[in-house]
Amino acid sequence: MKIEFWCVGKTTFGYLEEGIMLYDKRLRHYATFERIVIPDIKNPKNLSVEQIKEQEGSVILQRLQNDDFLVLLDERGKQFSSEDFADLLGKWQVQSLRRVVFVVGGAYGFSEAVYNRQNMQISLSRMTFSHQMVRLFFVEQLYRGFTILRGEPYHHS
Repeated sequence: MKIEFWCVGKTTFGYLEEGIMLYDKRLRHYATFERIVIPDIKNPKNLSVEQIKEQEGSVILQRLQNDDFLVLLDERGKQFSSEDFADLLGKWQVQSLRRVVFVVGGAYGFSEAVYNRQNMQISLSRMTFSHQMVRLFFVEQLYRGFTILRGEPYHHS
């Protein structure tokens, strides 16, 4: 199973990027993992929120393959404990999903077309986090999930 983590726009804070890169490296020990940055929309000041979401959504949908399992990181998604998320990862490995694509949208979320294509939505918390902070929180949880599956001590350290 290949895991791709797509983020709309660059991570602008160095401390977040440093943390994300730490978990990027660690994750490669457990899975084929790639983080992909989808460029920000040009001239967003001239566009409405809906137009921005539509353009970002179009880029996301163009990159997807038909058999990709698309998971949106979205405040309205299902919440999991770390252990339950690890179980979900294990189930996907057994099901032999070819490619699982997790996506963090831009500042305004996702277009309706992206919501219609998704296979699942996951929420990291009932609280709202910036889309940039979610990147670090998610890669840490992904790493934690794999260490739980392997029975490694990271989860309890």
